[in-house]
Amino acid sequence: MEQIIGIDLAKRVFQVHIVSLQGEKKANKMLTREKLKAFIAQQPSSRIVMEACGSATYWARQFGQYGHEVKQISPQYVAPFRMGSKNDKNDAIAIVEADSRPGAGKSVEQQDIQCLHRVRQRLMKNRTALINLGCNEP
Repeated sequence: MEQIIGIDLAKRVFQVHIVSLQGEKKANKMLTREKLKAFIAQQPSSRIVMEACGSATYWARQFGQYGHEVKQISPQYVAPFRMGSKNDKNDAIAIVEADSRPGAGKSVEQQDIQCLHRVRQRLMKNRTALINLGCNEP
């Protein structure tokens, strides 16, 4: 892994902030949806960090296909690191900064496992409710 890429996701235009592992700023640019995939495909092996949102899992899977390590961070952990007003550029910088803290983000695999545990827990709760409902009948 050579660098850390923070991406602020949006509908059409994405803000991309790139730093080296030593923390040196390499780039901070705006890319359209069409150019983002091609740009990420050209990057060396990197850790890509995004705020968790509706489209983050889709993008995480897309970027993972190029051999990058992808993490998602909850927006509540990014907000304290934002300097200045809330805009795409500051958000991308804050995402990279939040990633430098231990335990900040989760990989797609970790989220998949959490999802399975939640589904199983819900099924167990429903099963118990059905069993209890059946016990009350005469």
